[in-house]
Amino acid sequence: MNMIMRVLGVVMILLTAHNVIAANWLFKNGKSDYKIVVTSEASVSEQTAAKELQDYLYQISGTRLPITSDVNNLSNSIFVGYSSKVAELTGKPKPADDDEGFYYQSVGGNLLIWGGSQRGTMYGVFTFLEKELGVHWLAPDCTIVPQRKRWKLPLLNHHESPAIPYRYNFYYVTQNKPAWSAHNKENMRGPATNEYGNQEGYWSHHTMGRLIPVHEFYQSNPEYFSLREGKRLSQNEQLCLSNPDVLELCKQRLRKVMHDNSGYRIYSLSQNDNLNFCQCKQCTAIEDKYGGHSGLIVWFVNQVADAVREEFPDKYVGTFAYHYSRKPPVNIVPRENVVIRLCSAECCFAHPLLSGCPQNEGYESDLRGWAAIAPHLFIWDYIVDFAQYVAPWPNFHVLAPNIRAYRDNKAIGVFEEAQYQSLGAEFEEMKSWTVTQLLWNPDQDTDSLVSIFINGYYGKAAHRVMEYYNLCQSLVEPDVHFGFYIRENHAIYTDEFLHQSFALLDDARRLADSKDVSERVERVRMQPLFLQCMRHRDKSLQDGTWDELIMLMRKYNTRPREKQTLDDFVSHK
Repeated sequence: MNMIMRVLGVVMILLTAHNVIAANWLFKNGKSDYKIVVTSEASVSEQTAAKELQDYLYQISGTRLPITSDVNNLSNSIFVGYSSKVAELTGKPKPADDDEGFYYQSVGGNLLIWGGSQRGTMYGVFTFLEKELGVHWLAPDCTIVPQRKRWKLPLLNHHESPAIPYRYNFYYVTQNKPAWSAHNKENMRGPATNEYGNQEGYWSHHTMGRLIPVHEFYQSNPEYFSLREGKRLSQNEQLCLSNPDVLELCKQRLRKVMHDNSGYRIYSLSQNDNLNFCQCKQCTAIEDKYGGHSGLIVWFVNQVADAVREEFPDKYVGTFAYHYSRKPPVNIVPRENVVIRLCSAECCFAHPLLSGCPQNEGYESDLRGWAAIAPHLFIWDYIVDFAQYVAPWPNFHVLAPNIRAYRDNKAIGVFEEAQYQSLGAEFEEMKSWTVTQLLWNPDQDTDSLVSIFINGYYGKAAHRVMEYYNLCQSLVEPDVHFGFYIRENHAIYTDEFLHQSFALLDDARRLADSKDVSERVERVRMQPLFLQCMRHRDKSLQDGTWDELIMLMRKYNTRPREKQTLDDFVSHK
């Protein structure tokens, strides 16, 4: 009898082990025993995440997992969102609703994915699909979904949280694409409420002239505006920040903006986009007291922030550290509800900020200075050449180290300004995707991200596009420097570079294996084509190169420069 019992015990152990192993197949040959569990109390974004998980698993495997709200059945379940069962199985506390960090973990044959209910859980689901199953949302027109016959649930215990709390880029190609933004964990395109939850926003920029406009006040109150060479300006003006009436008006009008636009997190009270700061005696005296132009601005903005704090305790007033106000002040610090938005406009974008490039030393010092005194530091960065949107501008290798520098200097947000006016910018889809990935985690390898993108986006032409990309990046050497406003005659561009570029991209065009890939290669080829036309205009007009460029720019409605429309560009050939 004892022998029989021992044999039966061994059989039961083997059967149990077999069942556990079998249960670990998330899907196999078009079948699955798993279900997706999302509670009835789940947020909108968690419900969306559960539905998209179901949909992408179907696209990958051919099997559609059922969705249920029953959290009591613990066998073969994917739990989406924090619940009593997640607490029971992991012992971890409930995250704050706005916590964008997440976990995914396998426990006893089940998969648990949870984070903050607003977006954290959703980001966990999308990251699971991306890292574990190879789904990539590369561009609004390209999602990579691999096909698999089987996939066994491994031992997983994964946690992520964002390096930069507020993250977004300003490429036209990904503007107003909420699905793309959510899948790539971009969160400051708002304010917006949709199936991906609530996205917050930063209200406007260069707003002082908007709050107190010349057309409304100059005739009656010219003293509200900057004094330059004995005259109050009515064009390209700043405000006279020492004027008490200007201060009261800004308090009133920013408060109204905050009432009328309640979905934003940060509201801009910032200098206009010119260098004509006020030189009156009163403004100059305050600047002398607080160490320069930024001291006057912080002194002014602090008072407005004090005026709105009680009514809007969870909101912030943002202002620029930009051009003449970039250097941090002395003897004054921003209030707790003030955000300093530091701009990198004067930087060299050929080299990382902290690499010792002499052209970045001043900005590096200012970055560290603001990080030391600002309770909230927000970065306005630039990742495109505004003088020639279409031309190659090889800055990919500075993206990750620069974002790491911002993270390490306590930045709460990074805004990456890019080609915001039209399609057709240099590697716009790839740079938009890559920089968004890095804003979440700048410790990722940029070359690996670029490889994922190029191989997924350019089909059979990918290896030639990769060679062209590497050729562009090789233009940067230690003694090469460039800002965000260089032209075709810059030293990095040569006719030999153009010759090699055309050879690679003409071959890429021949290898394109679909209409979509052909058009994507066509847009890449616009980069050397634009340079060729700008460097050799007369020859291009004669040999048809100019006509080819204009045809492509019209096809993609491409704006060549920030301050020049396509029609104007064509008329000045």
